[in-house]
Amino acid sequence: MAADPYTTLGVSRGASEKEIKSAYRKLAKELHPDANKDNPKATERFSEATAAYDLLSDKDKRAKFDRGEIDADGNPMGFGGGYGGGGFGGGHRGFGGGNPGGGFEGFSSEGIDLGDIFGDMFGGRGGGARGGMGGDPFGSARQQRRAPPKGANVSYRLSVPFADAASLSPQRITLGDGKTIDLKLPNGVEDGTQMRLAGKGEAGPGGAGDAIVTIQIQPHPSFRREGDDVRLDLPVTLDEAVNGAKVRAPTVSGAVMLSVPAGTSSGKVLRIKGRGFTRKDGTRGDQLLTLQIVLPEGDADLVQRLDGWRDTRDVRAKLGV
Repeated sequence: MAADPYTTLGVSRGASEKEIKSAYRKLAKELHPDANKDNPKATERFSEATAAYDLLSDKDKRAKFDRGEIDADGNPMGFGGGYGGGGFGGGHRGFGGGNPGGGFEGFSSEGIDLGDIFGDMFGGRGGGARGGMGGDPFGSARQQRRAPPKGANVSYRLSVPFADAASLSPQRITLGDGKTIDLKLPNGVEDGTQMRLAGKGEAGPGGAGDAIVTIQIQPHPSFRREGDDVRLDLPVTLDEAVNGAKVRAPTVSGAVMLSVPAGTSSGKVLRIKGRGFTRKDGTRGDQLLTLQIVLPEGDADLVQRLDGWRDTRDVRAKLGV
């Protein structure tokens, strides 16, 4: 039976979602198999932490666990407060991915559902209370059989390009069994989001386990995320800023034509609606572009044109200098 998930993550029962996520990320970074190849115990603890986070990050499962309806493995509570069986399978699986924008790596397997460990609580056949071994003190002929165990869950890490994560582009991946699927990213996806693929884990007598996919969003050389918005520094020329212009600007969903107002200064922010990350409710954030005027170096013609002209404004007055 798995340990208490709150204890595993080192948080209190009243911990917020943010505290639970923070605790898991800290443990995942410390215990990740790629950083502890010679430490099987760390791999085991990593699997336990992943299973604990999987339960506590699911509001419905967490509520059921807090009410005592399910155990730490997510199995229904047995008669008299007993737990259904559970545990973690060991092992390390690696494979190639079909994701053209990033890698898809398996890094551990965990989570064996052992079924009900309290099988055969009441033995005997026929009605009425009988003495001796196997008698049913309540006068009923009841027998609980042990459920066959499911296969181990398998944990994977999926590296997703920044723009794909923002626009929720499907990711084609190849699982450990060699089968290729198109994975649909969920609304509100962020770095560390976990997805469960039912029946895509290891085979077992009671059915296959699940695949637990952890999303890792790749950094982008130009875009950066700010909440649900995407920010970008957009260079413009001096004449485009002075006279105004139509310029092409990249977004996570493709390039668009953008109007730069005449008399624009560096630092002005323009907003493009609906070109940010998709929120959990299905709406999208925006893209914010900060304009940066880029002057040519050593342009004799520009120097000659400005010869004798001075801007007499006190542009630093707000700074108190």
